[in-house]
Amino acid sequence: MSGLSPALYPCAITHVRTTPVQRAFTYRSYLWLIDLDHLPHLPLALSPLAAFRVEDHLGDRAAPSIRSNVDAYLSRHDIDLDGGRVLMLASARVLGHVFNPISVFWCYGADGALAAVLAEVHNTYSQRHVYLLRPDPRGRSEAAKEFYVSPFLPVSGRYRLRLPAPGERLRLAVTLDLDGEPALVAGVRGTRRPFALWRLLGYSLRFPWASLRVTALIRWQAIQLLARRLPVLPRPAHLPQEGVQ
Repeated sequence: MSGLSPALYPCAITHVRTTPVQRAFTYRSYLWLIDLDHLPHLPLALSPLAAFRVEDHLGDRAAPSIRSNVDAYLSRHDIDLDGGRVLMLASARVLGHVFNPISVFWCYGADGALAAVLAEVHNTYSQRHVYLLRPDPRGRSEAAKEFYVSPFLPVSGRYRLRLPAPGERLRLAVTLDLDGEPALVAGVRGTRRPFALWRLLGYSLRFPWASLRVTALIRWQAIQLLARRLPVLPRPAHLPQEGVQ
């Protein structure tokens, strides 16, 4: 099976919080869509602008590739892609730093049919959790919240996710429902641009230290919520999932 050419998605990322206070913010960044069997190759001088390391995602940090870790995770759930394609949407490691609030993996069988979607969530405590999803034809699925992300929201409720595979347009949305009502809605909207070195250079200048900026924005929003005397919920003990670490 031929590989999908790497693509860049300049995008707007929106968070809308409805409870216990109302707050919304939007920031702009860019994401990569890559075939895990055909990672982009950059000249050595530009390699600090985009790296995809095994330790930045699920699985064994000593594994030979991200792809091998995805296959190992899926095999634990009796899913065998038989060599089918895996596409990953994520931020790259830039200048030694990476933070992905969510990375999404679209996993296809050898026949080209979508076998599963993995939504890998990271928090700012260097922890991660993977949700194994089997979306409907429109990319919609649900999952119980099982992972501490925001110190202002409990580890309870259900996620409603809309994660269709990106094409010319990127349209993703995640809604957390608490007691049947939406408490938080996050969305990503972008437009596909073919990978080119000049384009990567342009985005690197337009969005410098992209993932570090995301981390700073998250913490800035937390400071503002603390200033509004929002109570902080204690972080429960984190029990790593098998195959995720």
